[in-house]
Amino acid sequence: MKRSLFAIALCTSVAFSAASAWADQALASSKNCMSCHAVGKKLLGPSFKDVADKYRGDKSAPDKLASKIMNGGSGAWGVLVMPANKQVSEAEAKKLVAWILNQ
Repeated sequence: MKRSLFAIALCTSVAFSAASAWADQALASSKNCMSCHAVGKKLLGPSFKDVADKYRGDKSAPDKLASKIMNGGSGAWGVLVMPANKQVSEAEAKKLVAWILNQ
């Protein structure tokens, strides 16, 4: 019985995590992030995995990156400028940053 309950809990947790990850990638797509970024490879901007690696352990990263998403930025990854994304709310930016930093 305990094994069955554990298996059900594990499957539910995995399914929820997968659904959550998909929902955040869907948010990134809907906000045009995927036009310049990809999860595992550089496009115009850095890959989300590279961003996660660069900011791993930086406690100020979530707020800093959420601000860059909304207001744009430059210099962190070279000469290309990241445009402001005024269509992204603060809550959405924070959700996107959490997803990116977990890559």
